[in-house]
Amino acid sequence: MNRRYIIIAASSILAISAVFLFYRMIVKPLDLKSTAGININTDEKSLLLERAKKALDAGDLLKAKGLYQRAVENFPNSDDILNIQEALENTNVKLLFSPIITPDSVHYEIQKGDTLTRIAKKFNTTVELITKANNLTKTTIVVGRKLKISKALFGIVVDRSQNILTLKADGNIVKTYRVSTGKNSCTPTGTLKITNKVIDPPWYPSGGGVIAAGDPRNILGSRWLGLSKAGYGIHGTTLPESIGKSVTDGCIRLKNSDVEELYAIVSEGTEVVIVE
Repeated sequence: MNRRYIIIAASSILAISAVFLFYRMIVKPLDLKSTAGININTDEKSLLLERAKKALDAGDLLKAKGLYQRAVENFPNSDDILNIQEALENTNVKLLFSPIITPDSVHYEIQKGDTLTRIAKKFNTTVELITKANNLTKTTIVVGRKLKISKALFGIVVDRSQNILTLKADGNIVKTYRVSTGKNSCTPTGTLKITNKVIDPPWYPSGGGVIAAGDPRNILGSRWLGLSKAGYGIHGTTLPESIGKSVTDGCIRLKNSDVEELYAIVSEGTEVVIVE
């Protein structure tokens, strides 16, 4: 009987030892590899962001954009993905407003009889974008000079449930903006177009009358981009604290700095898709 107990005890010890060896040889190394993978990924992301920041500081916007893009694509679940995405989007806008030639832009040589307005219409862009991209301080242009001109087809998508406006170029995201849309889902959905653009717009409230630009009661802010549905538009605000809320009478409201940026980029005829 004692011999039987000894055999059972010895078998148990051997089994426990086998489990322990399996853990030390197989499971533990796997854990270490997993942890090492996390550390490698973290180091790779940090290196990408560090290189992107250096490129940005050096004025190499194309390189910075590429590095931020890689970080977004390789680390979509990162805790700081929103910050990385914001850095990418800000770099996109800096590129648009810079003289650096990109795949969606060209060098155009000014011809006799050209004006900025004629060139903008020819390329379906805006005078403001040409001015900013070429560091022009006045509208007078010189025959023979080359200008950077954007060829991108811009479009806008507004998500009214999320209060987000997305600017796209040739289908790719350029930048996202927080907006306010209509209370009780009164902002219309569907595909519209920008039909007119106004700097410092007057406001025609539903109760009648007109409130001039600069009047504290004028809630439209510094820019107006009228839409093909009468009475609706994209505009600025004198109430920046309202951004991100569904509080308007149906229009799409941005901070003044954001609507001024958007105004400079998109031309009349730009498609605006509003989704639920």
